[in-house]
Amino acid sequence: MDTLAAAPGTGPNTTPLPVLRKPRPRATFESLPTDRTVVMGILNVTPDSFSDGGQHESVDSAVAAGLRMFYAGADIIDVGGESTRPGADEVPEGEEQRRVLPVVEALVKAGALVSVDTRRATTAAKALDAGALIINDVSGLEVSQDMVDLVADRGAYYVLMHNRGNSRVMTTLTDYGNVLEDVLAETVSVRDRLRAAGVADEKIIVDPGLGFAKNGEQNWELVAGIERFVQLGHRVLVAASRKRFLGELLTTAGKAAEPEQRDAATAAITTLAAAKGAWGVRVHDVAPNLDAVKVVARART
Repeated sequence: MDTLAAAPGTGPNTTPLPVLRKPRPRATFESLPTDRTVVMGILNVTPDSFSDGGQHESVDSAVAAGLRMFYAGADIIDVGGESTRPGADEVPEGEEQRRVLPVVEALVKAGALVSVDTRRATTAAKALDAGALIINDVSGLEVSQDMVDLVADRGAYYVLMHNRGNSRVMTTLTDYGNVLEDVLAETVSVRDRLRAAGVADEKIIVDPGLGFAKNGEQNWELVAGIERFVQLGHRVLVAASRKRFLGELLTTAGKAAEPEQRDAATAAITTLAAAKGAWGVRVHDVAPNLDAVKVVARART
């Protein structure tokens, strides 16, 4: 709750007074912009994410960070409680839910449109109950039937991200004949599972899975082929923010750029993705990426 600790008539030993705010209307997917690429802000409630692990471990700090992104113009806040960086350990289901559910609920009450980044159907179901509208699942080819059934039963929007294996083994699964064609085919195979379960095409959002079971050169091939994913007929989400292949590109004196030094390169990928027809981009730093998609939208008019 917002507070006013220094209100007239209060002192250091008094309880802060609540600031009354006009309730915000509940966000809807239909209210998202249709005249530009949407911007999804990344909110990791984890101690070990590759870029911002440990920065938002408490509920209060996570909610505050999510609100900063929301007020900076993020169209969607994507809340995750389990790191998906290469080599990351699996988080117990109860711990994941302890981390994310209060944050989801608070951001929804503040008027944000919330996505939950999870591989687990039980966590996804509870996040939907708390008001999330999108399930962002990095499982890829390993997606559980429980998750497929949940998405169909609840009519949720679902981000189908291409991936092979899990965080511990995905870096060993980068053998493709033709990375663009193979990733497209494997994405379609999962899409068809969703369709067979009754998930509507308009509820499926496709993510090429940059950095997941791909090496640096393969990521660049997928960036170059984003329009091929758009041609599948689904919304396309591009998630390149601060990833290793950008750090490798920006190597100086033999050292790859640190994650926080990759934001300008991320905004460049955002510009390319928007120009190629991507529906959304998933980013750490909202403001420059929002500027980028606005520029692309204006240039097209």
